[in-house]
Amino acid sequence: MADILIPEDRTAEFGRIAHELRVQRFLQPDDSTCGPTCLRKVYDFYGLEVDAEAVLGEIDRNEDGGTLAVFLGIAGLRRGFSARIYSYDLQIFDPTWAALPREELMEKIHSRFPYLRDSKRLRAARAYLDFLEMGGEIVIFEELTPALLKEIIDREHPVLAGLSATYLYRFRRERWIPETDALVDDDEAGDPTGHFIVVVGYEHWGRRFSLRDPSHHVPVSEDGRLVVDAQRLINAILLGDATYDAVLLELWPQKDDQR
Repeated sequence: MADILIPEDRTAEFGRIAHELRVQRFLQPDDSTCGPTCLRKVYDFYGLEVDAEAVLGEIDRNEDGGTLAVFLGIAGLRRGFSARIYSYDLQIFDPTWAALPREELMEKIHSRFPYLRDSKRLRAARAYLDFLEMGGEIVIFEELTPALLKEIIDREHPVLAGLSATYLYRFRRERWIPETDALVDDDEAGDPTGHFIVVVGYEHWGRRFSLRDPSHHVPVSEDGRLVVDAQRLINAILLGDATYDAVLLELWPQKDDQR
């Protein structure tokens, strides 16, 4: 059999085969602080050292102690970063709003308020208005593909993702116990669990992605690296809509805005 010849310009033609950003793993201190811990990872990647308590103190929290990507984005904006949210939230955003200018999008979000009967979703909608007023960018329902994730990583920007941990890791659903402020496995009475991770790289032209997960419960390599199939990751992000997630957050220093 003749040898298979691979063109020398293969990576130039098809893009990078693999790329990974140097993002350090931090472990979250409790079950509800995955978001702030991931935000701290991103800060650290850009050379901003902020202790965990300071990051926690700058982020709005939900009643259960968790947070939303838009709150993380607002905290990043206050720190002087530029921020872009890719949202797949059908409860707040309508697909026909995708091309609206900023002011019209803000009007549409505000018009949605009377129809959001869930207090958590209403808080999120109000936060989206704050995010836009502060200069953040919202991209609505752009096709979530490996190419989109690769594009962000190739800009040298980590991707903070809100997703379904229940689906991604095939975990049991979980039930919150207020008395102990903890989650316990319960496949019958439990609920799907939302979670934040950071996507830091890809392999094999985006067929697999490398993650940093702050949870103690996730089996990873010694350096905290976890590699998952692209389709599984994308499904987990979209299924995050069941837990107010289904979102990507891209942060970068304002000096890099030419990117």
